[in-house]
Amino acid sequence: MAAEAASTAGAQVDLYDAMASVGRKFLLAGKGGLNLTHSELSEKFLARYGTRRVQIEPLLASFGPDALRAWARGLGINTFVGSSGRVFPKDLKAAPLLRAWLRRLRQTGVQFHMRHRWSGWNEQGALRLATPEGCLSVQADAVVLALGGGSWPKLGSDGGWVPLLAKRGIHIAPLQPANCGFDVGWSEHFRTKFAGHPVKSVAIVMRNDTGVESWHPGEFVITETGLEGGVMYAVSASLRDEILDRGVATLRLDLAPDRDVPRLIHDLSRPRGKRTMATHLQRQAHIEGVKAGLLREVVSKEDFTDPTRLAAAIKALPLRLIAPRPLEEAISTAGGVPFEALDARLMIRALPGFFCAGEMVDWEAPTGGYLLTACFATGHAAGTGAVEWLKKDGMSKGV
Repeated sequence: MAAEAASTAGAQVDLYDAMASVGRKFLLAGKGGLNLTHSELSEKFLARYGTRRVQIEPLLASFGPDALRAWARGLGINTFVGSSGRVFPKDLKAAPLLRAWLRRLRQTGVQFHMRHRWSGWNEQGALRLATPEGCLSVQADAVVLALGGGSWPKLGSDGGWVPLLAKRGIHIAPLQPANCGFDVGWSEHFRTKFAGHPVKSVAIVMRNDTGVESWHPGEFVITETGLEGGVMYAVSASLRDEILDRGVATLRLDLAPDRDVPRLIHDLSRPRGKRTMATHLQRQAHIEGVKAGLLREVVSKEDFTDPTRLAAAIKALPLRLIAPRPLEEAISTAGGVPFEALDARLMIRALPGFFCAGEMVDWEAPTGGYLLTACFATGHAAGTGAVEWLKKDGMSKGV
């Protein structure tokens, strides 16, 4: 997107990529249908960027969800809004969009150089690029760095740029997993029986520092080490930060979102006769399978005999999370170059002529189209900003 914005504005653009082909992670996102953006109203959309809303808002004002859909349409890719409000290409594929995009970029003169990995600067200040043929030096008038975060390193974003910028005095917020799973430390019995099972029709209840609760319905999957997926991604940033601050985090799980506590107490208080507790839970609370397993994993035998305490556990089952999964397993990355180190054009203040875009900038958002939208928006801002800087300084047009 940075290359397109710069070339459209009249710059001569060369794009260097360490991988054998471009868009590896973009194609991976397409395996889930390529959730490009979201159709929700602007205020709610912007709230998804948390503490970085102020910095992301002007970028989305220039290239937001509507502009992204129009851009895709210009490539011959129509989109639709799914039942959840998420926006997808009609064919639910990334490859056709990427092919059309690359074809248009080449037509506008963008030159692609594959297997060229940036490895810093040489003594003359030129870019140093490692290639299969050896080291190459490139002198550019402006540079846009879009090097990714640290998740899915096999697709190219391995965080290798961090020490390169740090050596130049650029403060880098530590890279952390975002939209990730968490370790719980299951018992051997639970892990063996339920790893791989989805937990559906539940809700996670979160409470912020001021005591205000938020309710997040959805589903997730039990893993060998803990849990991941679905609704977990909506709350992973808060849970990760809580673990960082306190060493552990407690997730409260509502196993029966369609029933309140009084009804559960009433239903669970009914005589169960000779029926087993498992049958009683299934009949009176619709709790069975993995949900019943979660209750057994956490709730004491004594609490199982008390309808009031059992109902409270069903509505707010405490799961103790001990660690986020490793960065390389995460969907996306938090941390990176802080906005405070960048100007409004996303140029690094301490490195005039160098711009940053995408996940290497310090922001994060949940899945649902927010990640890709902001990546596109930062790329558009950086490419446009690079050309504006070149024109203002009366320099050449090579980016």
